[in-house]
Amino acid sequence: MSSDYKHVVHSHQAPEPVGLYPHARRVGNLLFLSGVGPRQRGARAIPGVVLNEQGEVVAYDIIAQCHSVFANVRAIVDEAGSSWDRIVDVTVFLTDMRRDFADFNRVYAEYFRDTQPCRTTVEVGALPTPIAIELKCIATIE
Repeated sequence: MSSDYKHVVHSHQAPEPVGLYPHARRVGNLLFLSGVGPRQRGARAIPGVVLNEQGEVVAYDIIAQCHSVFANVRAIVDEAGSSWDRIVDVTVFLTDMRRDFADFNRVYAEYFRDTQPCRTTVEVGALPTPIAIELKCIATIE
């Protein structure tokens, strides 16, 4: 294996991974991000999420989660030596497409108006933490 394949990124700004994986891995001139959600590093509260005493989601604000997840992605690509405008592909996981797609799409357009990476958006039944959105991104890097 080349040393590029072994180059992993552990961000000091993005939330801690919930499993055994890096925030990103560089392979050649590509940077592959692991799934990134809206959690914040070192915090128990999740932006835009209200939990009951049992830890179940009782309300959430998809717009707040979108802004937080985009900030986390930006932190990872910047720390890895890439940049926001070098993101070329985004896979979006939403837990409620019908409820959240329009709001997500509006916020997404604010962040990606100029770069317009390829994008796929899918609905999933659940994500590993009590969040409503997760992004999987690929960026170029020199």
